Amino acid sequence: MKTRTETRHIIELLETQHPDADTELHYKNAYQLLVATILSAQSTDQRVNTVTPALFKKYPDAGALANAKSSELERDIHSTGFFRNKAKSIIGLGKALAERHGGHVPDTMEELVTLPGIGRKTANVLLCAWFRRPAVPVDTHVQRLAGRLGLTDETAPEKIEAAIQSLVPESDWSFTATALIWHGRRVCAARHPACDRCTLRPDCPYPA
Repeated sequence: MKTRTETRHIIELLETQHPDADTELHYKNAYQLLVATILSAQSTDQRVNTVTPALFKKYPDAGALANAKSSELERDIHSTGFFRNKAKSIIGLGKALAERHGGHVPDTMEELVTLPGIGRKTANVLLCAWFRRPAVPVDTHVQRLAGRLGLTDETAPEKIEAAIQSLVPESDWSFTATALIWHGRRVCAARHPACDRCTLRPDCPYPA
């Protein structure tokens, strides 16, 4: 497994290859980012970005979403996949935000994970992308790259999160996770990683 010094070098290489790494979801406030992140599960950010402009015009806040009709919302988000479960979660989210938080999105992990449809990954996205706090969202890309790069041999998202936190200075948590996501999407694909154009290749034990 990589040491803190070796991991620092990987971060420096990621900064070179992905200096502008940030969430690719389109949003204007915490409510929109939360909904968009839920929709992005088993979908792509690009697909979600084609759905959310009309969605947020129709449901501009948590109160409007709380009163949405399931069948209608399912049609609105159908193209993002798993639309029935997502509609149920999003309506539940709208109700919880409206009833328990005055329509506002809470800013702590403890409160966020009590909301319908919100796990640690989604909560961490909110914390780092909107509230600009150090956080490590662990999605499938981070899981894959953490293993391939030798950052950890853990496979559970929460343990991968803890492993990265132990290797990386807190000020670099958010960038590291986001840059790994970008690298996973653009270079280190699950089936056919582009090792020939990967700046991390000299530091990566994964077989080419």
